[in-house]
Amino acid sequence: MSLLRIFGPLSELEKAMDVIIDVFHQYSRREGDRDTLTKKELKLLIDKQLANYLKHVKSKATIDQIMKDLDVNKDAQLSFGEVMLLVTRVTCATHEHLHEVEDHQHQHQHQHHH
Repeated sequence: MSLLRIFGPLSELEKAMDVIIDVFHQYSRREGDRDTLTKKELKLLIDKQLANYLKHVKSKATIDQIMKDLDVNKDAQLSFGEVMLLVTRVTCATHEHLHEVEDHQHQHQHQHHH
């Protein structure tokens, strides 16, 4: 069920939220509980949906480590809330990375002017 069908036209941010929910469900419905991710589903989601962004996360942990970190209630399944912790961390790390790249380019431009 898309948020669009419930609320009508969505803002940019609401569309982004809708996409996150939608993507989670694309993977959570593959096996086991329909509203949680197994380790296999998580691996698939990361491989297909976070390949670029996870490159910038300095400590690119193994799937086992990511699963252990996120699985707060230790049931070997990840709820939407638990997966959002990963999305939040990766988004914050990517935001930092963008600033680092901008700063680097900025310094580089200044060197050329002297």
